[in-house]
Amino acid sequence: MAHELNIPEGAPAILRNASLDTEEIWQARADLAACLRMAARLGLEEGICNHFSAVVPGHPDLFLVNRLGWAFQEATASSLLICDFDGHVVAGDGVPEATAFFIHARLHKMLPRVGAAFHTHMPNATALSMVEGEPLVWAGQTALKFYGRTGVDEHYNGLALDEREGDRIAATLGDNDILFMKNHGVMVCAPNIAEAWDDLYYLERAAEVQLKAMSTGCRLLAVPADIASAAARQMREGDPESARMHLESIRRVLDKQETDYRG
Repeated sequence: MAHELNIPEGAPAILRNASLDTEEIWQARADLAACLRMAARLGLEEGICNHFSAVVPGHPDLFLVNRLGWAFQEATASSLLICDFDGHVVAGDGVPEATAFFIHARLHKMLPRVGAAFHTHMPNATALSMVEGEPLVWAGQTALKFYGRTGVDEHYNGLALDEREGDRIAATLGDNDILFMKNHGVMVCAPNIAEAWDDLYYLERAAEVQLKAMSTGCRLLAVPADIASAAARQMREGDPESARMHLESIRRVLDKQETDYRG
């Protein structure tokens, strides 16, 4: 299912007086690799077809992304690619998967607020993208983390193999952070890698418990809108710090068991 990107002719613009080997950039590489590894452990990936990206620190016109043909569990800091918005690989060995480029390059270019974008076909959230109506029904506390932050792409157009489809997805996301892509999967966008990871993890948990509740055949008990809104505000106030700690926790786990992700 993965598609190779045909790199356009020409070379990328020369980076003048700029290093892509700074400590901050290497930390971003390690953080993104850690998220890919943990996503694999939790079954949130789908073969070699899903993709995480993050804007390169200090370079708003460049982004990190996992390379074509590598499973999430293989990701390392050094295996990630740095690409520009025109499809050139500025640093790294390999090329991005075609849909990864056309979705993520256009998201980061059109929506500068998106510092990290995680796209998966994780099973529970994707299952909710396959049913009629709104995916989340706001019946569980975990789901309330996303209250007022989700959009739905109702128009599945096949694979994203051109800029127009990437632009359409970015426009559909709009001011939201989470996009349920009908018949497809989900896109999770955030200012940084830590918050993207935190949202990805809890979105799948919210979807999982909702599906379990739906499987009982009983009517789901939705939280009243005023309480849902208030709870969402409470959660958002603490989200940045909670996300930072969440990312630190997965790094600690991997540092004990899969230290090669930093390499």
